[in-house]
Amino acid sequence: MMEVRDSKFDDPWRVLLLLSLAFVLNYMDRQIVFTIFPLLRHDLGFTNLQLGLAGSLFTWTYSLCMPLAGRLSDIWPRQRLVIAAVVMWSTATLGTSLSHTAVQFLCWRVIMGFSESLYVPAAIGMITTAHPGPTRSRALSVHGFAQFTGITLGAWYGGWAAERFNWRWGFGFIAIVGILYAGFLGTQFRNFQTASVSRGQGVARDLFRSRCYIALCTAFLLFCSMLWMLYAWLPNHIFETFHLSLSQSGLDATLYLQASSAVGVLLGGLLGDKSSRRNKNGRFNIVATGLFLSAPFAAAIFGATSLPLLEISACGFGIFSGCVAGNVFATLPDIVAHKNFGLATGLLNLAGGLGAGAAIFLTGFLHHSFTNARLMKIGSGLAMSAAVVLFLTVRSYFDLERTGLDTSLT
Repeated sequence: MMEVRDSKFDDPWRVLLLLSLAFVLNYMDRQIVFTIFPLLRHDLGFTNLQLGLAGSLFTWTYSLCMPLAGRLSDIWPRQRLVIAAVVMWSTATLGTSLSHTAVQFLCWRVIMGFSESLYVPAAIGMITTAHPGPTRSRALSVHGFAQFTGITLGAWYGGWAAERFNWRWGFGFIAIVGILYAGFLGTQFRNFQTASVSRGQGVARDLFRSRCYIALCTAFLLFCSMLWMLYAWLPNHIFETFHLSLSQSGLDATLYLQASSAVGVLLGGLLGDKSSRRNKNGRFNIVATGLFLSAPFAAAIFGATSLPLLEISACGFGIFSGCVAGNVFATLPDIVAHKNFGLATGLLNLAGGLGAGAAIFLTGFLHHSFTNARLMKIGSGLAMSAAVVLFLTVRSYFDLERTGLDTSLT
């Protein structure tokens, strides 16, 4: 056994607020690129394939680095990883604003993917430690709410800054805000008390012996495939299909989807905590149900023949997908030992990121062969199947896998 310094806070809701604001910046930095696709074509000569790579290279790098980031969060002070991540991704955003070729821009997106990978396992570990069982889903759902806020603000801000000023100035400003906020976090984290937490050496193969964990990773992969296909390509789809302005396309692509997702993630957090009090695997049931019900709405979004129909479908998807997002990471302490929590978080993100990157890339690569609607129908069908498998797997194996588990975070 070895002693590792971990964070324990006098005010768990304060650390949640600080991390949630960081998460808003995280998603603004990664999202603003998707609303300026037409400008990247004009200014830097991006092709449709390269536009797809702007999303997929980030996502693949982010995902592939997740296991390393997760294990680092198991052995290093998590607050330091969070601060380092904010500085690094803000610097990468500044780099994109100074790019003069598509290749330079894509290289900075790769660097951003690596830097943002450091944040999630560390932040989720800090929140889970500060908010054990009774408030776990609600705390993580508030953090998830910040994600949707950042996506909405990023999509709007990217188009607004491009039309009012210049996309380069817009990227540079948000980068400077991030660097200043990292300094503020440094001053705030100094005031948090720490306590020693005893952990054994984590063993990665323990995770792959868990049928529930494998089913959860598969479901999350397909969930993120649908989610990021919408995040990356819906603004461009609205721009080309309904002929709105860049800022209006970005706003319509995110406002209804993200507002309903925000409601859904908070609702999912409440349902997750309540369900877990009645049933130990209640959070898994919320994830499976949310995934199954969100999939048809995802298909309806790209298949909509009018803007109001698209907006209604986006609201339906957002509510149920929010229930997934509000509980998926909250399930981990129920099936994963504390010593492997960071790694489990990283690998789960890896699964989701690989699915997201593949969906973004294939949508661009198959642009002239498959419609967005057809690709989403395929993805939604697979997601519904994964939801059923997750529900049945947890029902059969949850109690067996939980036996003897270190439940210090539950």
